[in-house]
Amino acid sequence: MREEQSNAEYVREVHDKGLRFDRKALTRRGLLAAVGGAGALAFIGRAVVGGDASAATEDATCLEEVASETAGPYPGDGSNGPDVRIEDGIVRRDIRSSYGDSSTVAEGVPLEFSLVVQDLECNPLVGAAVYAWHCDREGLYSLYSDGVTDENYLRGIQVTDDTGTVTFTSIFPACYLGRWPHIHFEVYASLDDATSGAGPIRKTSQIALPEDVSDTVYAEADGYELSVSNMEQITLETDNVFGEDSAEHQMATVTGDVTSGYVATLTITVDPENEEETGGGAPGGPPPSSSPSVSASASASASAE
Repeated sequence: MREEQSNAEYVREVHDKGLRFDRKALTRRGLLAAVGGAGALAFIGRAVVGGDASAATEDATCLEEVASETAGPYPGDGSNGPDVRIEDGIVRRDIRSSYGDSSTVAEGVPLEFSLVVQDLECNPLVGAAVYAWHCDREGLYSLYSDGVTDENYLRGIQVTDDTGTVTFTSIFPACYLGRWPHIHFEVYASLDDATSGAGPIRKTSQIALPEDVSDTVYAEADGYELSVSNMEQITLETDNVFGEDSAEHQMATVTGDVTSGYVATLTITVDPENEEETGGGAPGGPPPSSSPSVSASASASASAE
């Protein structure tokens, strides 16, 4: 019998943050569409073969600014619970292990992912800070999900180098029910802004991972069994974050294989003067559970949204 993740309805409820968030996002996207991109805020997603992120800043073409997305119910940025940004140990490249009181390592297929951050004129945004986080191979989020509330793995902050690049060493995230495989991130103007807890956040968005790579990981690697059936029930078009444009400007290009691991890269252009509201807001449902089951009505509702 197919098993399903329990936090699906909770995630979907919180991802719909209400009129204020929707109005802001739709206004920005609607304006970009109306002007046809002329003079619009810029964003581009492209691959860097072999992880050479510096190549992404050469001859880059500015398109649209990456869409602002919800940070979801598990940001760990102080907006609805713990704030790891202010903790010693959060500034790190390798985010596979917990730090502090735990040294648990999240298991899974190796993934090295990079963001190349540009300003509105496609110049590298040097000295900016990126806070990134994602679920583990079982679809659980450290700090929040039952069984891993004492962990803080798969979360970290890095500062962009002279090419505007940050790189994290991690694992390939799961596909949990109701969401396309993804990685969350927040961009700050400086490390001090990111680690002080005061911000401001310049951009909150998400990285989408390709279908073919995800399917391969979930089918061939141990520990991703739930993701196989969950992936069968979601498309980019039906995902409540990427569905508006099928992740046209948020899809990373990924190279590699299950045995040696994968490299993912995305180049984004953000407005360094922009200010956004913090993270995910108050949770709108029950705490996430490590017991992967949802009611039939909840599953049907999630599929219909």
